[in-house]
Amino acid sequence: MSATTTNATATTAGNAAGRYPLLSRIDSPADLRALAVGQLPQVCSDIREFLINSLSKNPGHFASSMGAVELTVALHYVFNTPYDRIVWDVGHQAYGHKILTGRRDRFHTNRKLNGLSGFPNPDESEYDTFSAGHASNSISAALGMAVATEMNTDEPRRNIVAVIGDASIGGGLAFEGLNNAANTPNNLLIILNDNDMSIDDNVGSLHRYLAQITTSKRYNNLRFKLYSILRKAHLVSDRGRGSILRFNNSLKALLSRQQNIFEGLNIRYFGPVDGHDIAGLVKVLGDIKDMTGPKILHIKTTKGKGFEAAEQDPATWHAPGKFNPESGERPASIPGPHPPKYQDVFGQTLLELAKENKKITGITAAMLSGTSLSIMREKLPSRVFDVGISEEHAVTFAGGLAKDGLRPYVAIYSAFLQRAYDQIINDVALQRLPVVFCIDRAGLVGEDGATHHGVFDLAYMRAIPGMTVAAPSSEEELRDLLYTSSLGVIEGPMAIRYPRGCGQKAEWQKAMKRLPVGQGVEVEVSDNADVALLSIGTMLSASVEAVRLAADHGVTADLYDMRFLKPLDEEILRKVASKGVRAIVTVEDGARTGGFGSAVMEWMADNGYNIPVKRIGIPDRFVAQGSVAELHELCGLDAASIAKALVDAAKQ
Repeated sequence: MSATTTNATATTAGNAAGRYPLLSRIDSPADLRALAVGQLPQVCSDIREFLINSLSKNPGHFASSMGAVELTVALHYVFNTPYDRIVWDVGHQAYGHKILTGRRDRFHTNRKLNGLSGFPNPDESEYDTFSAGHASNSISAALGMAVATEMNTDEPRRNIVAVIGDASIGGGLAFEGLNNAANTPNNLLIILNDNDMSIDDNVGSLHRYLAQITTSKRYNNLRFKLYSILRKAHLVSDRGRGSILRFNNSLKALLSRQQNIFEGLNIRYFGPVDGHDIAGLVKVLGDIKDMTGPKILHIKTTKGKGFEAAEQDPATWHAPGKFNPESGERPASIPGPHPPKYQDVFGQTLLELAKENKKITGITAAMLSGTSLSIMREKLPSRVFDVGISEEHAVTFAGGLAKDGLRPYVAIYSAFLQRAYDQIINDVALQRLPVVFCIDRAGLVGEDGATHHGVFDLAYMRAIPGMTVAAPSSEEELRDLLYTSSLGVIEGPMAIRYPRGCGQKAEWQKAMKRLPVGQGVEVEVSDNADVALLSIGTMLSASVEAVRLAADHGVTADLYDMRFLKPLDEEILRKVASKGVRAIVTVEDGARTGGFGSAVMEWMADNGYNIPVKRIGIPDRFVAQGSVAELHELCGLDAASIAKALVDAAKQ
């Protein structure tokens, strides 16, 4: 290392020490635990300052992590991580956790190609005990760990903590985990981080219940002390604890005139407590961590805590993009007409259709703004349903609506719709119900990485009998597909998948037209092409460029926008197969295994055509984070890579 590099490193370290006096000294939770409790507020202040400065330049999930700073510090201070396990739900709030667990100096690579994942990732750190990214799985995963540590007779006792938010705990999987925790011997601690705010407004009676629940700290202390005295005197055993707990819960419910849902499940409840009182959190966690049996600590926090703009508007500041760390100002949008986001094309078009057809309803799972169903909700609130983080329920609910004559449109991100696969098959497709699945964030989504890429929907939807599957190549085609789906010409369910981000045309609100189901489009066809390129969805624009690049290398390619994966356009396939091209190349922004390309290969084999098919798609591995452009290049989905595949295929 040169003297210049050494001096630069020393200067950077010195600046960090001056700006973050305590955080700069913490390279692991062990360093944190060496501090006095009185120093922890400064650690929290340093983390918030670090998050503000870092995320203002390299955007990510801001408000959730700001709200969970004290909780994160308290957990790593009280528990012996990584021996003790912390299981984060979703992971939006885990940036402070990453900073405290040896990744502070790499945090500037967060959500970037070859950098840190935006979510907890066991491949990245031993402190990330379980993969996070989707909601409601922390209780089940942590319960499994808690049971495993008992079966393994780990010594010393290994503590297991699940951290879950007030929106995530409304998910069905969380309820299943709670029910099992109450009936399985374990010492699991569940932290309910109640910030009264998810990405969109929380919905459901459970959320209202959490806003009202109260429990006396003095009562809990007294009960615990009394139980400890009785146990030491051998007047009560762990075996009899359940009966006493049920009696105490009933007595407290009678006196307070309030039933505690958690204690009704025989899970000890503590709280709510101030989630921003670091000393108080350390004390209560220390008091309850060695208790036997499942328990839940309910903390109240403020999303965006420590940054006024985020506290005032937590929805906008969930993932705000770049901003001024001093003023909170975000870059103004560039004036002029711009291509719309695909989600906005969907939202605006569905509103237009719903105004003409009173049977149309919209359903989403805690993503009103994320899917732009909020556009219809604003004008037709009685016909839009946000069911919370409950994708399985959303699908079966839609099936019930369709059964009695309505036309439900279910708008869910591709990666999240995977949860409801059984319901899609048994509660919709099996009964041939006219539910339209509007699959947002299909394909590679970019910086959110492997847990959020929507790469499996083409493969998992095409396997379902009676399912029509379409992928528009443009904003106009999305409108036309939505219009076609509303006409009643398709029997049974339909899936329409479209990507995250913007389209290409500023002028897109043209008159909608009915599209022939199962019919593609000849985009560019010649008499003596060397190869045929079959594209589906928004890969068409890269395919057009690829055909031009291939021509520069002396290769002529016919180009087809197939538009429908199911049913396939058999007329186009027969034409291509009979034309004498040397090979067929397929391209899709989805899993190569079992997707569009596989469907083309199967059709060729089933119909006796012996023609080489080169499939371009997402390879058979989980793809990490990066910009969409970077990931397309990585997976061979950019125009240059497609062109190379055309040239190579022509040489076969």
